Amino acid sequence: MPAIVLVGAQWGDEGKGKATDLIGSSVDYVVKFNGGNNAGHTVVIDGETYALHLLPSGILSPNVTPVIGNGVVVDLAVLFEELDTLQARGIDTSRLVVSANAHLIPSYNRTLDKVTERFLGQRRIGTTGRGIGPTYADKMSRVGLRVQDLFDEKILRQKVEGALDQKNQLLVKVYNRRAVTVDEVVDELMSYADRLRPMVTDTSLLLAGALDEGKVVIMEAGQATLLDVDHGTYPFVTSSNATAGGACTGSGVPPTRVDSVIAVLKAYTTRVGEGPFPTELFGDEGDRLRKAGGEFGTTTGRPRRCGWFDAVIGRYATRINGTTDLVLTKLDVLTGYDPVPVCVAYEVDGVRYDEMPMTQTDFHHAVPVFEYFEGWDDDITGARSMDDLPPAARRYVEAVERLCGAPVSAVGVGPGREEIVAVRDLVR
Repeated sequence: MPAIVLVGAQWGDEGKGKATDLIGSSVDYVVKFNGGNNAGHTVVIDGETYALHLLPSGILSPNVTPVIGNGVVVDLAVLFEELDTLQARGIDTSRLVVSANAHLIPSYNRTLDKVTERFLGQRRIGTTGRGIGPTYADKMSRVGLRVQDLFDEKILRQKVEGALDQKNQLLVKVYNRRAVTVDEVVDELMSYADRLRPMVTDTSLLLAGALDEGKVVIMEAGQATLLDVDHGTYPFVTSSNATAGGACTGSGVPPTRVDSVIAVLKAYTTRVGEGPFPTELFGDEGDRLRKAGGEFGTTTGRPRRCGWFDAVIGRYATRINGTTDLVLTKLDVLTGYDPVPVCVAYEVDGVRYDEMPMTQTDFHHAVPVFEYFEGWDDDITGARSMDDLPPAARRYVEAVERLCGAPVSAVGVGPGREEIVAVRDLVR
């Protein structure tokens, strides 16, 4: 049975949670394989809105086992706050499984994240300040703390001591902050150990067994392709691999077991934080699209930068991820626009680029080349098949498919769980 990868094809916030929820009834395991509580999924079920930050969106499907994979960085306070909130709303969270190899976000990394961003000033990255980047840096520097360390206090204390030897030098001498004590870090982390212990397992072994038994496993990315630390618009990226390749390293599922890659993109483009954005709209135009789409961060509440659909990054995401299916969301937001511009190429210093420019400098100076499509005024939220869409809306979907180089298998026509046009099965 299939292992399916689900990624974002733009700069995040494309509606990956809704896409996961769409196929939730066919899926047995949903695995979050990267990131932390620096991004969120918003899922609407029966008029109820659920904002998820650290948890896999599969937590909302009663027959799915949600898994936090080894590639995730975990803030334990956020984890349990989110679990408690869902439980208070009647959601069964007892099925959650957490990898023993996932890394923990200690308090000192949250502090470092915030003071470093302020220190950068105009050169800031646009981080959420939640300690994600410093924790991934610790992981690569081999001074990180893992979930399994909570179950050996001696090892945990040794690792915290080693990390603070360096961290306190930065906090005190560079950023003029107080030193952090080993005891306060260890005591905070150990306070979660007993509650966490029943959730922790070898998740790569669990998922291998599930696939052997014919179960369907979906691996869900946090963030998106253009925020991938290797393939995104570096340095304005996240600190992990949010592309399909990252699904394997972040879950322990080998690439030979991946059957399909679903890439989710909006019918327009948004991004949060700093960095280049060729099709960005400003002033009243940007405000109109932002308000129509409700474009405010699930995790941060920050207003998202909004712009027209960019087929160049759509093609790039299709190639980088090996996309087999596209899910196009928020088509309804474009109702009332006529014409609807689509960026089909860039111009940089008089040279046309049909693919992503190789260098950061060229991408920074990219000017969009637009093709214009006929708009529509009809309310499309009740559409459940392609035939229900106005002809202009159908042509727009077909253009996205043609320009991005992969079939559109589902189209979001509203925020609700049921407001979707299913073109072909995503689980095959």
